[in-house]
Parts: sequence; structure tokens; C-alpha cells
Amino acid sequence: MTDEVEIPEDHPRYQSLLTRHRIEAGVEKGITSRQGLIAEGRGESFDYLLGEETLPSADEAERAAAAQLLLAEHAVLSVNGNVAALVPGEIVDLADSTGADIEVNLFNRTDERMQAIADHLHEHGAEDVKGLTADARIPGLEHERAKVDEDGIFTADVVLVPLEDGDRAEALAEMGKTELVIDLNPLSRSPRTAAVPIIDNIIRAVPNMTAHARALADVSREELETIVNEFDRQEALDDAESAIRDL
Repeated sequence: MTDEVEIPEDHPRYQSLLTRHRIEAGVEKGITSRQGLIAEGRGESFDYLLGEETLPSADEAERAAAAQLLLAEHAVLSVNGNVAALVPGEIVDLADSTGADIEVNLFNRTDERMQAIADHLHEHGAEDVKGLTADARIPGLEHERAKVDEDGIFTADVVLVPLEDGDRAEALAEMGKTELVIDLNPLSRSPRTAAVPIIDNIIRAVPNMTAHARALADVSREELETIVNEFDRQEALDDAESAIRDL
């Protein structure tokens, strides 16, 4: 986003202004729907309540998520319009550091938006972007968001589903997939369905996951499994809820 430099990094609302700018630019570019503006505002309110910082429990979740991606036989990072607008390069970095595929999946799906997001991700370094083939469907879901690639989300064992709707998260869980969910609302269905709920702003969470993945790149499979097994998903949810309630 070419004019991000106009926002001084020492501004107390820098991160909030940055995310608003990226979503607005995403709408102008045709990758983010207008409904995405509303979703961003809802998430921003929860981030404000969380102090606009990564809680220690969220950092633990990001480390566990990185370990899950490294352990996966076939990991996929699901990308919607807001994700593409907010963290396109960061998603590419996470995919590169974990060997995961990237797949576009949209609620408000059109061929034009799908191609625009794929092109946007290519501009930020992605070599292969799935989702345009749409030769499989998530069971139990109607609507366009059920469409996925057979060699992508449909056959993945681990899926990162950031900023998702709850019923799609539940449908993926019903398929037996290990879900990693990024969501700022600890009471939302999506993180409550996830094996690893990450209650953090996506612009912090994805780079943190990449940093953890790189730090864990050379550890043994047993150590990765220990990180995953020792992670307490309910504790992560409870800690985020407590941080909000204890303001």
C-alpha cells in the first residue's frame, strides 16, 4: 500500500489506522467486500479491549499453531478478502516458512474477486494460489463459500482459517481437520471450534507465527508434538476473555 508512510509509526493509533487504511485500499482494489469494512470495525473494537497487544497466551497459541503447520502432512492457509488486504506478504512468508499451500475462499465469491485476490497474492510473492478451480465442496455448507479445491482445503489435514464465519469453521471441523483460527473475539464460534484459537490481531498474529515457525524449523518432530500437546486451548480462550472483562 503505497501511502502507508503517511501514518507515522509513533502515532498512538498507528496499528488501528494502518488496518483501516489497508481494508479501505482493499475495497478500492476489488479484493475486499464492503461487508469487510464492518467486520474490520468489529474486530478493532475487540482489539481495543485487549489493549492492542499480543497477550502471552496468544503468543503461546501462535507458537502451537506454527508447530501444527510444521507437523502437517498437507497444510493450507485460507485467505479471504480481509486477509488479503491486511497481510498478503505476511501470509506468503508464513506459507514459505511452513510449506503450507495458500487457497482463496470467499463468502461473497465472484470470479473477478477470486482472480483479483490471487493476483494480489502473486504481487506479494506467492508462486501458487489455489481456490480458483473449485472442484470440491465442504459438506454441510450451502452458498459459494462451500467451494474449495480438491487438492487444497478439501484434502488438507491442517487449515489456518483467519477471520472466518462460524458455520464454515464448524463444517471444516466436522471434516476432521485441525483448525487454527485467528479471531479477536474469544466468544465467537470460530475460535471455540478451533484446535488452536489465536485471539490476536491478524497483523500481529501472522508475523508471530512465521517467527515461531522459523525458530522451530530444525527441532525434532517429538518436540513439535510436545508443544502442540501442552497447549491448552480453553486456557487461551479464558485468558483473552478475562483480559476483556478485567478492564
